[in-house]
Amino acid sequence: MIGRRIAAVVLAAVVAACSGTHSGGAPVATRSIDEVLADHTDSLMAIPGVVGTAIGLCDGARCIKVLVADSSAPAARRIPSRLEGYRVVVEVTGAIKPRG
Repeated sequence: MIGRRIAAVVLAAVVAACSGTHSGGAPVATRSIDEVLADHTDSLMAIPGVVGTAIGLCDGARCIKVLVADSSAPAARRIPSRLEGYRVVVEVTGAIKPRG
C-alpha cells in the first residue's frame, strides 16, 4: 500500500515536471498557431511601429512573425519572444501600403 502511494506521488511529480514543456524548456502550444495568431493579432497591431503579422518558418518550424516598419521602432521591445508556446520573430519590412 505505501509502495503504491510512493509510486503515485513520484509519477505525479514526473508528470508535473514534464507538462507544458518539450525539449529546450519552451512551453508546448495547446492551440494551433493559426488560432494563437488570430487571437493576438489585434493586440500586436496596436503596438506603434507594427505593420503586420504572419505565420512563417523559423529554423524549419512554424513561427509567428511580427512585421515592423523599421529597426529603430520601440515596438520590438514590446513584442514577446513567445506566444502560447510558439516562437515570435520580429521582421523589419518597412511601411506596408496597399497597391493602387
